[in-house]
Amino acid sequence: MFFVFGPAGQIYRGGAHQLPQVLAVSGVQRPQALSPHSRPPSPETGVPAHRPGPEPSSAPPMRQLQAAWAYAQTGRVRPKARRPLTQVSDVMTREVSSLPATMSIQDAWQALRLEQLSQAPVVDARGQVVGLLRRSDMASADLLPDLDGIKRTFAQAHRPITDVMLSPAPTVSDDTDLRRVAKAMLETGLSGLPVTDEAGMLQGFVARSDILRALVADPPLDLWS
Repeated sequence: MFFVFGPAGQIYRGGAHQLPQVLAVSGVQRPQALSPHSRPPSPETGVPAHRPGPEPSSAPPMRQLQAAWAYAQTGRVRPKARRPLTQVSDVMTREVSSLPATMSIQDAWQALRLEQLSQAPVVDARGQVVGLLRRSDMASADLLPDLDGIKRTFAQAHRPITDVMLSPAPTVSDDTDLRRVAKAMLETGLSGLPVTDEAGMLQGFVARSDILRALVADPPLDLWS
């Protein structure tokens, strides 16, 4: 289930196919670069290859080997059974940073930079989602300093984020099928959606990176089973 919330409350409740008609969202033109601090995987410990040839006469009997193997297995922790990931609740981030609607653009920029986020949901005093703030919305040309407009730029930086946030903003419930969320992201151009209940209370955030992380998890899980 998808919702659209603005300062006046919920204005849409339904499927993802009508989101582009309810809200026209322009795509973010600034793709994020890959992190240069990614570490190479540690080398795996190899098992000595078995060399063909006759077994030495001092080798233990097969029955002893079977008993030793069975004993070793009793101390191993059995992995949990694999299950398919199908809903938003399976991959979403629950501890999500939000911004108050009264925050200034300058303070919001600093908050996103410190948290290393490209976007965050905006909530009112009751904790209900009223918008979505993207870093790209704050980095438009009229906010960048120039020789003739430095004072104007500083004045704009102190405006509230409600002036530049995406509102009304689409949200999604935690029991929504992941394929529908992926389709909604493609159609709206958004790289993530706030997760809320029907009243608009923030429960988490599902980003494109959450879905990709699920796809490359070890052991891999079949996302579409």
